[in-house]
Amino acid sequence: MGWDFNLLFDLIKTAFGWWYIIIPAVILGTIVGAVPGFNAANTLILLLPLTLSMKVELAMVFMASLYCATQLGGGIPAILVNIPGTGGAAATTLDGYMMAKNGKAQQALVCCFASSVFGGLITSIAVVLALPLLVKLSFYIRSVEMVVVMLFGLTLIAVIATEDMLKGLIAGFFGLLIGAVGADQIFSTPRATFGFLELYEGVPLVPALIGLFAISEALAMIDKPTILTEEGKARAGKARWADTIEGLVISMREWWLIIWTAFVGLIIGIIPGAGASIAAFVAYQQARTFSKTPELFGTGIPQGVLAPESSNNGVTSGTLVPLMAIGVPGGSTAAVMMVVLQYQGIVLGPRLFIQNPELAYGVFISMVVAYIFMIPTILPLARYLSKVTLIPTQYLAPLIIGFTIVGSFAPREYIFDMGLALAFGIIGYVARKTGYHVTAILIGVILGPIFERYLMRALRISQGDIMVLFSSTVGNVLWAMLVLSLLLPYFRQHRMRRKRLS
Repeated sequence: MGWDFNLLFDLIKTAFGWWYIIIPAVILGTIVGAVPGFNAANTLILLLPLTLSMKVELAMVFMASLYCATQLGGGIPAILVNIPGTGGAAATTLDGYMMAKNGKAQQALVCCFASSVFGGLITSIAVVLALPLLVKLSFYIRSVEMVVVMLFGLTLIAVIATEDMLKGLIAGFFGLLIGAVGADQIFSTPRATFGFLELYEGVPLVPALIGLFAISEALAMIDKPTILTEEGKARAGKARWADTIEGLVISMREWWLIIWTAFVGLIIGIIPGAGASIAAFVAYQQARTFSKTPELFGTGIPQGVLAPESSNNGVTSGTLVPLMAIGVPGGSTAAVMMVVLQYQGIVLGPRLFIQNPELAYGVFISMVVAYIFMIPTILPLARYLSKVTLIPTQYLAPLIIGFTIVGSFAPREYIFDMGLALAFGIIGYVARKTGYHVTAILIGVILGPIFERYLMRALRISQGDIMVLFSSTVGNVLWAMLVLSLLLPYFRQHRMRRKRLS
């Protein structure tokens, strides 16, 4: 699994020559990511006849480029109308939408694009240079370690609950209860399915995401003529190229935050089944914990956009590491890629890097080039996309509801899912009106079932011994980091109080 610089330079030159494949894939991926309910996996399934008929190298370049752009596109509606295009953009709504309401949609979009591009670019380069090491890392992260990683994300419920502890915790536990719907992890006994076969696999993420965010936000915005505040309206009407430059300057100033949150995404992405949603919530929680101004998170600060967007784009290259190195797809998109590779007779695993290094490394090189092409392709759009916030809600709300209802049908093609999205929309609307945080509910819905799966797996291996959670060196290090991240805000508050008193 070694590499040499001559091979890398040849692959980079070849990848730039495939611009006619990469640029259309980037544009399509951005559009797909911006439409709730559609993602890279179901789009690539629709395009399977096309990718199966292409040369395997071109097919992988197209799929990898589309995958990268999808993660970036998910942040666009999250910022503009509080609707995450993908699960990985759910954490972006916390600060991105607040920035848009304050008339800083252009700066927020530039932060989203810049952190997505540079986060994805850095991690893709890191994968190319350190692939053998990263493959070994995936063997050290097992069920025990994943339990702790899930807890990093779940503690964000407590962070959200700081404004109103009781309501925040109620919302989080309500989300966890919804996440428990479906067949249980051991005996496959139905839990709270009310006889609906469509719920046996659990509450589907897309209808829950669309209902809690899109439909509830559309219902809530009808009360006002525009989503902008009065101050934000004046600022948004004067959008200039200088605002794009300002967004870039903000992003460059936070270069270290982009780098380390991107690597959080990369590590989580390497773990099969983890995904961008977990990475984004963990990155947001950690960015807030180690920030000098944690109290400003959730009020509309750029760091709240940079961290989750950098992290969820770091996941993209991570999910392909176990696919190429050991033949295990890291996520649903990687699974579609595996179908194409197997159809072409490609044998995945360590032998691939010896027999066909051009393909093995070429996928990651094409991701690097795709991110480079995104800079001139996507970045200038921020000024024009930010104008969406000026559209009156009487037109915007029906459009959102119409598009997202169709989006809820797309992944499983069940009419039931459209009704489920409407039900979650009502729940989300009531939650917003009564002061409960819909993000806390969504965290429970997303992370709850995954946390249960890994916890049950660890306990079954240990025959019910709870101490198995402290039996791993890597796991114990993660436990220590979790405790530290929870205690750090209290130590910081204590120090600030002492400074004021002295």
